[in-house]
Amino acid sequence: MRDANLLRGYSLALVATALWSTTAILISLLTTRFEMPPLVLAFWRDLVVACTLFAALLAFGRGQLRLERRHIVFFVFYGLLFAVFNSIWTVSVALNGAAIATMLLYISPALTALIEWRLGDGKLGTFKITAIGLSVVGLVFASGVHDPSVWQLKPLGIVTGLGTGLSFTIYSLLGKAASAKGVKPWTATFYTFAIGSAFLLLVQSADTFFWLSRPLGEGSAGWREAALGWSIIVALAIGPTLGGFGLYTVSLTVLPASTANLIVTLEPAITAGLAYALLGERLTVPQLIGGAIIVIGVFILRFGERGVLARDLASN
Repeated sequence: MRDANLLRGYSLALVATALWSTTAILISLLTTRFEMPPLVLAFWRDLVVACTLFAALLAFGRGQLRLERRHIVFFVFYGLLFAVFNSIWTVSVALNGAAIATMLLYISPALTALIEWRLGDGKLGTFKITAIGLSVVGLVFASGVHDPSVWQLKPLGIVTGLGTGLSFTIYSLLGKAASAKGVKPWTATFYTFAIGSAFLLLVQSADTFFWLSRPLGEGSAGWREAALGWSIIVALAIGPTLGGFGLYTVSLTVLPASTANLIVTLEPAITAGLAYALLGERLTVPQLIGGAIIVIGVFILRFGERGVLARDLASN
């Protein structure tokens, strides 16, 4: 049974990763071609997800819309943290490009594992330490931060990218805490996005409501461009955002946050390939080597945990 739960958790985290791998591509498209401000994009993305999930739960799982009063303060903080993460993540994509922004995000697994270990909620076995080490080394090469000139050219972008890793670490730990409190995953996802969009609304100007409502050009071509922009926002919200965050939150019900976080380090490799194919972002040899190291680390983690599980079952 435990092996089945682990397999289910890995499968959910992997599907979430596949969905997430398109996120930076769509964000990059919206912030470059449509020149959409990052915070405006973060607000509309969260709002569309919250409205979609509200409608789905109202139709198919109305009971999951209930949130106990004792959990309200926790979810206000959870939603605020998510709004911060979503904002700086969008800014990082705009500053760094899809591939590097995604790679910088995944300093998170090492931070998550260390915090879980310090809190006594997780073990740092040989396989997990090896996987963390490989993910960090891979990220250093894949993101290009090993080159001092990168820090000189865009220090704000690098710092913002590392900030996404820290905030995603806290988001993962809060997701695990929500599960421990007995809050259902889709309930947690809905309230996180709803409260997050409310916080983002507070820092927006009136332009938020009119962005892409105006023609992006002259005549019918402008309206078609605006319709395309809104279509991409809806696709971003319902596909990689709702599907990715929802399935990732479900995976946290059966996996440690550090394990789930390590699995999704596969995303940079997928995103880098998509960024190269769709956006023309160039991949250097160090980036390719870094991506390969990250993938190796995830496989070591998986096979290591299978070995630990087999020994536990044999001892019982």
